Amino acid sequence: MKRLSDRWRTARGVVRSLRIYYGNRERRAAMERLYRRFVNPGDLVFDVGAHVGDRVATFRRLGARVVAIEPQPALRTTLKLLRRWDRELVIEPVALGRAEGTVELKLNRDNPTVSTASPDFIRAAAGAPGWEAQAWTTSIVVPMTTLDALIVRHGTPAFIKIDVEGFEAEVLAGLSRPVAALSFEFTTIQRHVAAAAIDRCVALGYASFNAALGESQTLVHEAWLTAPQIAQWLADLPNAANSGDVYAIIS
Repeated sequence: MKRLSDRWRTARGVVRSLRIYYGNRERRAAMERLYRRFVNPGDLVFDVGAHVGDRVATFRRLGARVVAIEPQPALRTTLKLLRRWDRELVIEPVALGRAEGTVELKLNRDNPTVSTASPDFIRAAAGAPGWEAQAWTTSIVVPMTTLDALIVRHGTPAFIKIDVEGFEAEVLAGLSRPVAALSFEFTTIQRHVAAAAIDRCVALGYASFNAALGESQTLVHEAWLTAPQIAQWLADLPNAANSGDVYAIIS
């Protein structure tokens, strides 16, 4: 009965995510405007933490080929169903980190898009405003590889999007050479993870940074910032900002 209940909760969570991420035309248009800055027709894009595939859909509308990285079986099945005729999409059933191996993925049955491989993320969310209803009740062990290994397998992407709930710096640790542009999610409950990700970007050679808050799909800063400037902006954000994405480019 528990297994059936878990499946029902996961299915309900997936449907909820589909409504949120596919049900807003204005958000979809804003997403296309944002990613058009980084993605051209024919480009290769890595979507790390593809979830229910709303970004995959955007990258494909922009004419990019996509490698979607998604270790969660339920979300992977959803993505396969939604994109079953898409020949320019490859789905990798793995997590990404700093080395090859395996990792324990903690599942949030009611909200699968915030499942995580980071125990620190779960500890940070405990009791934090805006995270009170979240619970990670089960776990699975999944294979883990690196961005470098995926580049060997699929080629060098023009853009990498990373959204892995507190594991962003670990994913970037598995990249030894920069690509033209990338983004990673940040949360105000784990600002130090974003700081570590910025440091890794600097070590890779990224010089210019920007950000979008929440699901706005709009860059906050008219002019791109240096690493110290974006780090200070993140440090000064109110906790209520909750989350967003940092964007990094080489020039």
